[in-house]
Amino acid sequence: MTTLSVKNAGLSYGSRPALRDVSLDIPSGSLVAILGPSGCGKTSLLMAIAGLLAIEEGVITAGDRELSRGSTRVPPEQRGIGWVPQQASLFPHLSVRDNIGFGLRKGRRRNERVEELAEMIGLVGFLDRSPGQLSGGQAQRVALARALAPSPDVLLLDEPFGALDQFTREELWQTLQSLWIERKSTVLLVTHDLREAAYLASRICVMSARPGRILEDRAVDFERPR
Repeated sequence: MTTLSVKNAGLSYGSRPALRDVSLDIPSGSLVAILGPSGCGKTSLLMAIAGLLAIEEGVITAGDRELSRGSTRVPPEQRGIGWVPQQASLFPHLSVRDNIGFGLRKGRRRNERVEELAEMIGLVGFLDRSPGQLSGGQAQRVALARALAPSPDVLLLDEPFGALDQFTREELWQTLQSLWIERKSTVLLVTHDLREAAYLASRICVMSARPGRILEDRAVDFERPR
């Protein structure tokens, strides 16, 4: 398990600030949700943590590893971070099996890991299907399994359930919560849904509209909906 830390991070898109002086500590094994309006920098923050964007100021660390400082950054594939985007973004020419195992070396262990995840996340019987044969909820399960396959130290979730109907969303909330309780992974979830954040997270951070700053950071101290 890994503690994730962002200290005084800033980045801009040209002359437009996306993040300014953002600091955030995510203790090892915790699930933290970030709330905020569209355009407030939530996705930019996740992309910076994942190594997909370079920060211009500040530092990002995972455990005792420095991942980003200014324009110097560890490549995404070397960070030990899993990423689940808003859309499943599966490879359409690959089966469910090959999508889940995409980041793993081929061999018996890869097959065992894919089958283990399929059972864990409710995809038994779907491994030989193509992405085009899946529902939206099933596709997001595949995306989640693919992110978990390399056993990442940190899991980043960028509004992964936002496009799904409420029944499917709540079903996947339960799946994610069960996985987190079982694995005690360090998870950062971006969402615009307060109910989703309250159901899943132990802490909620609220970002301001523009430029992106953390306005509030507090533990969830009310009963979670069921």
